[in-house]
Amino acid sequence: MMKQIPNYLTLFRIASVLVVCISFYVAAPLGHWLAVTAFTLGAMTDFFDGYLARKFDAETDFGRMFDPIADKLMVLICLVMLISADIITPAHLPAALIIVAREILVSGMREFLNGRDVMIPVSTLAKYKTFLQMIALGCLLAGPTGDALLPGLLDCGYTLLWLSALLTSITGFNYLLSGLRHGGPKK
Repeated sequence: MMKQIPNYLTLFRIASVLVVCISFYVAAPLGHWLAVTAFTLGAMTDFFDGYLARKFDAETDFGRMFDPIADKLMVLICLVMLISADIITPAHLPAALIIVAREILVSGMREFLNGRDVMIPVSTLAKYKTFLQMIALGCLLAGPTGDALLPGLLDCGYTLLWLSALLTSITGFNYLLSGLRHGGPKK
């Protein structure tokens, strides 16, 4: 049973993306707070599923495959929603696009290398990047409603979005270099 808990948490995170999407389009302020709550609960499972999997030696093929997919769904769908709602404005669009591009490129590279039986572990810097992304997205999902309650919340979200874009670039480059070492012709 303990081996399955991290998998359930990953599935919960995937389901929470749907709840965030639906909530985000409910009228403010209720919709903003529902979206932030669902997002926060989903983001928290990212920490707990990995922690529990390692602590109880419950790592599974399902978790290795779907944990990063759940993370990317959460980040990418939230970015698209925030762009479509004009919360991520053209001035901050490059940061969002850097994050989107890196996630797609690293996912493709991991898939390619997986076919060669090469696993590139997640770096500590990439974990910090994910943490900053989640905080940035939470601040931005709160939108004008959150900014009215906590003035400067949107500016904090934008700053963290740019900082996570910087870390995204660094970690993406590091993964690319690591992938290139393993990406030559099969022997």
